[in-house]
Amino acid sequence: MKLSLLMSGNLGFESLKTLYKTNHITFIATDSKSDAIITFARDNHIPLFTGNPRKGRLYEFASKFENEILFSINYLYLLEKDVIDLFRYPINFHGSLLPKYRGRTPHVWAIINNEKKCGITAHFIDTGCDTGDMVLQETIEISDEDTGNDILSKYMNSYSYIINKVLILIENNNVCRIRQNDQLATYFGKRTADDGEIDWNWQKERIRNWVRAQAYPYPGAFTFIDKQKIVIDKLEYSELGYNNDIPNGSIIQVNPFIVIKTSNGAVKLTQIRNYEKELFLKGKVLGNENRQLQH
Repeated sequence: MKLSLLMSGNLGFESLKTLYKTNHITFIATDSKSDAIITFARDNHIPLFTGNPRKGRLYEFASKFENEILFSINYLYLLEKDVIDLFRYPINFHGSLLPKYRGRTPHVWAIINNEKKCGITAHFIDTGCDTGDMVLQETIEISDEDTGNDILSKYMNSYSYIINKVLILIENNNVCRIRQNDQLATYFGKRTADDGEIDWNWQKERIRNWVRAQAYPYPGAFTFIDKQKIVIDKLEYSELGYNNDIPNGSIIQVNPFIVIKTSNGAVKLTQIRNYEKELFLKGKVLGNENRQLQH
């Protein structure tokens, strides 16, 4: 089939390689940093648009091609109405079970919020953010140990499956539109590496989810000790006792594991990315204030 593609990142690249095997790619639009997609398009002589699509830039490019199907996979930009209206089937593949988790990095937010499942939704593109009519959904389980990268790996296996199902529906002229219930919708915004700081006043369950959602190779959850940034990739609950009067974030044990007090229990740090053991002393308090317990 003839497809026009909007895609970014490794998820977009892996989907591109699969789609290219059995379909004719009319053009690809991507961001300027998705080097693998850019190289693939150039090596295979596929017309390519890079950068910000707004203010008519993508419309001017895309309107030169005749095609009814537009697939968006991990694309970084929202589309304007003029581009959407060029296609009979403008379909986005979003990494959540819409209408829940509209917006960016939904699988990371799902782990942070202690969800037990996430998924992929194929939906029509409109001018909103993940608000268009749904076509298909695929549910993916979240285990207690899954990191954000683990869920992304599960998506790698599932995206090609749901994309192929949508292609079959289009080929058979059997696409049904399911309206989203906006009253059930949730929205979560873009995350940056600077958003990963741990608040030790949170309960230990949220801290653990916060850490695993952003674990390596993601930028990571972090804290500070003596003004130095410490990235934590894994922690576990600890049964170690403590005096509840001491501040949350207090180091209550150093050996064999570093154990930290939270608002409802203790956690031990089992994987620290930039570990300097001499920084951790019993009695210090983690966080920007770099406080010292009084004895």
